[in-house]
Amino acid sequence: MADRPEPRTYISTHTSDAIYIRDKSLVDELIGELSFTEMAYFQIMGERPTAAQRRILDAAMVGLMEHGLTPSVVATRMVYMSCPEALQSAVAAGLCAVGSVFVGTMEGCARLLDDIVAAPDSAARARQIATEYRAEKKRLPGFGHNLHKPDDPRTPRFLEVAKREDIPGRHIAALQLLGEAVDEVYGRHITINATGGIAAILREIDIPWDVMRGIAVIARAAGLVGHIREERAYPAGMRIWEAAEESIPYAGEAPFNE
Repeated sequence: MADRPEPRTYISTHTSDAIYIRDKSLVDELIGELSFTEMAYFQIMGERPTAAQRRILDAAMVGLMEHGLTPSVVATRMVYMSCPEALQSAVAAGLCAVGSVFVGTMEGCARLLDDIVAAPDSAARARQIATEYRAEKKRLPGFGHNLHKPDDPRTPRFLEVAKREDIPGRHIAALQLLGEAVDEVYGRHITINATGGIAAILREIDIPWDVMRGIAVIARAAGLVGHIREERAYPAGMRIWEAAEESIPYAGEAPFNE
């Protein structure tokens, strides 16, 4: 415990007539001057983004906002149906599903890309990763999609947006090396999905892997609010509940209604 730094914050403070965020006046320097995306980067990273960084973060958050009736959306709609007086609870329920299987997989992919970038022989490390994941039959984060085959149409667009900017390109190159290694090791083409593409472009703008899932949380929160508004107009929660009861039969011995 001795080497743990003393608690402190560099994020915000205030006086009786002013508010400061990372030493900038909220009223005079931020409100009306920074877009939401710029402010998000500034809040998380502690510095104002370049135009390129803003455009790349924008692209990632647009791509993350909506994915249809996924577990996070179903959770939000069901909780809203049960608790319509607390919109925030429904959104929070959906955000709890941003995890290591859906949406949050870019975190795991980003860690692999960092590993490849740091390796003396990037191509060899990419192949080693692909070999290990196949041998252990583990889900490879950033790869595969149950609907988009042979390729996820979002990924090339993310990479295209990033490549137009003045960025190092090392993590994009690592993703492409890993994609080539995966196809070779698995003996078939496996798509690089959207979270794989987002992992690469967010690392290009210095978003660290251990907060990357937070970018998904920010974007997905807006998407879930959209689903709540639609749930109010065209309620689906009860239909989802009924569909679950109908599709999952009772397997015990107690009597039940046919």
